[in-house]
Amino acid sequence: MIEVTLLGTGSPIPDPHRAGPSTLVRAGGATLLVDAGRGVLMRLAAAGLAANQLDAVLLTHLHSDHLTDLNDVVTTGWIMSMEPTTLRIFGPPGTREVVDATLAALRHDVGYRVHHHADLTWEPQVEVTELLEGTAIDEGSVRVTAAPTDHRPVEPSIAFRVDHDGRSVVLAGDTVPCGSLDRLARGADAIVHTVLRADVLAGVPIQRLQDILDYHSSVEQAAQTAQRAGAHTLVLTHYVPALQAGDEDSWRKLAADHFDGRVELGDDLHRVEV
Repeated sequence: MIEVTLLGTGSPIPDPHRAGPSTLVRAGGATLLVDAGRGVLMRLAAAGLAANQLDAVLLTHLHSDHLTDLNDVVTTGWIMSMEPTTLRIFGPPGTREVVDATLAALRHDVGYRVHHHADLTWEPQVEVTELLEGTAIDEGSVRVTAAPTDHRPVEPSIAFRVDHDGRSVVLAGDTVPCGSLDRLARGADAIVHTVLRADVLAGVPIQRLQDILDYHSSVEQAAQTAQRAGAHTLVLTHYVPALQAGDEDSWRKLAADHFDGRVELGDDLHRVEV
């Protein structure tokens, strides 16, 4: 079984009810954090986990809303550990530069804490792997692979696939439909896909909202991607505009018109077993 928890289902617009984009995947003893949006560790705590229990962080791309709280993941995981551990971070080219800049910004904080706590004799240990395609993790029964996606002009961007014990989940991230995502998702049991309501946004006369229509998938497009893959379950997240209570059925219907399987959506901490 693979367990997927939507830690944050929000967007760049601050929402008192939705944290920034982030998804927790637990498979075969591995605990994986996909993206690290606003408030991620609060939601992780609500899911019963702490930062020092993460085995890896997987970044789909370097938009700020997907890594706003990466510094919190690094710092809190470090100060909660009782011995030196290494946080593994996987992401597209450019990830190392972002992590190095994050560590540089934390330099004063790290110095204060090492100076103050006699038992904290090491600095944060971070290992960054940049990739566009191929295997990220292959350990025990868990395999994580990546493939490029199309979120231009944001590039590169990638999606991840987690395989475990005959089950598979794809984390699509922000993307429009593309062949590389189709290939990665082929035969997957579930696809977690960020979505927007093109039917709603198309009528809003604000240029910046119009701009996002050409590099995100609509609900319908995400459903079509899941249908082409032959997936059993489509999990919607990163709702733009925010999903409102009582409006779930309208989102679900847009997907169901293009996808024969199960459609899952909901608030932060919504959990799906695959």
